[in-house]
Amino acid sequence: MQLNSKNRQIVAIIPARSGSKSIRDKNIQPFQDKPLLAHSILQALESQYIGRVIVSTDSEIYAAIAREYGAETPFLRPAEFSGDFSTDLEVFEHALNWLRNYEGNVPEICVHLRPTYPLRAVSDIDGAIEKLLNNPQADSVRSIVLVKETPYKMWRLGDNDILTPLITVDGQESYNLPRQKLPIVYTQNASIDVVRSATILEQHSMTGAKILGYVMSHNYDIDEPYQLWQAEQSAEDERIRNLLEAHRTFCFDIDGVIATLTPNNQYELAEPQIATIELINTLYARGHRIILFTARGSMTGIDWKEVTTRQMTAWGVNYHQLIFGKPAADFYIDDRLVDLSRLLNVVR
Repeated sequence: MQLNSKNRQIVAIIPARSGSKSIRDKNIQPFQDKPLLAHSILQALESQYIGRVIVSTDSEIYAAIAREYGAETPFLRPAEFSGDFSTDLEVFEHALNWLRNYEGNVPEICVHLRPTYPLRAVSDIDGAIEKLLNNPQADSVRSIVLVKETPYKMWRLGDNDILTPLITVDGQESYNLPRQKLPIVYTQNASIDVVRSATILEQHSMTGAKILGYVMSHNYDIDEPYQLWQAEQSAEDERIRNLLEAHRTFCFDIDGVIATLTPNNQYELAEPQIATIELINTLYARGHRIILFTARGSMTGIDWKEVTTRQMTAWGVNYHQLIFGKPAADFYIDDRLVDLSRLLNVVR
């Protein structure tokens, strides 16, 4: 099969049943101003290889949303393949058999994209497809990530609270070995599966016997409400990182952000906020423009410029301009609007 071109023999199938229990209507929950389902559709459409995007759903509402974002919904999935215990294999066998029976053609390769993983990169989809195309003896490719907790230190709890190690290393007591001496272990992250249709229809398997791993660096699969929130936070952090790739103008309010708040506007008593100053200096060193602004004296008419300038110098704040007012900028960081801890984490 030819590389670097869209091909109708490579089809993305996105399962999106309507009966989620952990999050009601999980697959169409809003995420970054779009239904969760839409992200997988748009990623598949951007792939340089995928020639067709099909959503397998049991819901007319879900099907309409899928079509709105550019996917095909040639069938509605029957209820017997849409329950809590329905398997991926049943879903894909149904889709492929429908295509064979009603269109007379079965694609060579299926790309399984779960709508519960909205933050995958299109380059990873294409990378996984390329891996299967370049390895004709492989049955499938599955995306994986390093595990955070090694199974070599896990146990089964039996009768009378007797512990039995889950797995061992060559008969050694793996649970007593340093982590560095244990085998590196990966887990599937439910982001991308690329599988030959023959593997599904002839071997009745979603993986087959020879499975290749495609290593990714993150795991954003959503099953519980808190994971949806975490994915939103990760997406916002990534948005900020992308913005920071170009030089930007940052405006930092002084009181309550760089300096502690003081009673009765006694600004000369303010103390430095060390974490904020570290952030400012990091942004300054990376080439961003730093403007400090303050409302000191706006109500009383008192001139606080000398005191403020002296404080900034004494506290080691690097900046380009100090303004008594509010200038134009790309980012405003004051004591009400911006989560400084998030900005600190992204910059670090």
